[in-house]
Amino acid sequence: MNVPKEMNRYCPKCKTHTLQKVALYKAGKRRGSAIGERRHEEDKKGYGGQKFPKLAKPAKTTKKQTLIFTCPQCKKKTNKHGIRLRKLELVA
Repeated sequence: MNVPKEMNRYCPKCKTHTLQKVALYKAGKRRGSAIGERRHEEDKKGYGGQKFPKLAKPAKTTKKQTLIFTCPQCKKKTNKHGIRLRKLELVA
């Protein structure tokens, strides 16, 4: 699916419609020191094998893509998530 790089959207901070920049959400770098990451490593350690079963075949063929809109006036970023697509492309 093709999505324009700029969209006219409502900004909740400015309370007006502005031409906002569109970007695709990308997950940040995982921290090994985070409590969930440490807990998961602890559960996997020792005798007992893998904590969660390793999937032989993934259930879904697509991912939910999240769009990030940035207002040019106040620089407020808003997310619109939950579009399930195989491929999302930003076009001019």
